[in-house]
Amino acid sequence: MTGDGVNDAPALKQANVGVAMGIRGTEVAKDAADIVLLDDEFSSIVHGIEQGRLSSENLQKSIAHTLCSKVPQCMPNFMELLGIPLALNVSQVLAIDIGTDIWTAIAYAWQPKESALMERKPRHPTLEKIVNGGVLVYAYAYMGLMQMVCCWYFYFQAPGIWNNLGKSEFTPEEAHTNKVASTMYYYTLVVGQIAAAMATTTYHESLFKYLAPNGKLNICIGMEVIFAMLIIFEPTSQGIFMTTGLTAKQLLMPWMTFIAISCVEEVRKSFARKSLHAREVAPQNFLVRDVAPQNPLMQRFLGA
Repeated sequence: MTGDGVNDAPALKQANVGVAMGIRGTEVAKDAADIVLLDDEFSSIVHGIEQGRLSSENLQKSIAHTLCSKVPQCMPNFMELLGIPLALNVSQVLAIDIGTDIWTAIAYAWQPKESALMERKPRHPTLEKIVNGGVLVYAYAYMGLMQMVCCWYFYFQAPGIWNNLGKSEFTPEEAHTNKVASTMYYYTLVVGQIAAAMATTTYHESLFKYLAPNGKLNICIGMEVIFAMLIIFEPTSQGIFMTTGLTAKQLLMPWMTFIAISCVEEVRKSFARKSLHAREVAPQNFLVRDVAPQNPLMQRFLGA
């Protein structure tokens, strides 16, 4: 309901969403309305809805990206119980959480919209939470699982690490081998989180089309690589984080994680776009509206 006069106030008050004019509207109408258009332009409503959707989606993407690293962070502790030397210590976990995840998570606040943002159906405010099952499955069972597999793969690429399995005491040479393997695991996870940061910027749109328009996110990714290099090569940091220097080959190998995750994500997004298009062009089933008119989530799922 829109209005600007005193007589419009009762209707604005009772409407689901009352919209008053900010320039020519009376104070009574403004007080009764839920929304006041400061420029009296109805297009501002569309811009406001778009910004609200963008803020909601960016918050969801930020949370999803932050949760991705939790599975590969936790698994080394359980694997140590099976006799595998600790792959990721507490200080390295903190380095990832503070030096890697937190900055990219904040940078999502400046993430530009996807091209199909306003074409998607609105999120139900009560039935569809920001942190829902889809976010958890994406972060833990999909992205986190891919990161974990890559981390363990490059962990076991450390020369001699297989000979240390099942041991509780190590010689200086074997301890150095464990450090190399642990550093490989840490560095692979950093690269995996960079891949997750790029992949999570879009739900359906290909990165080949969307590219990398968020300059702040790009800067944060560059800072993450520099921070990881300091932890790996700076002598004082090596003592704190229990890392050691890597060879050029060992530094390049983990970037296969970035390529693998990016390729898998492009395939997933391709199927997601096809599925979304199929639902949009499918004929509307009138029975959905008759049978379940009170369930907006079911209506949205069935395309009603």
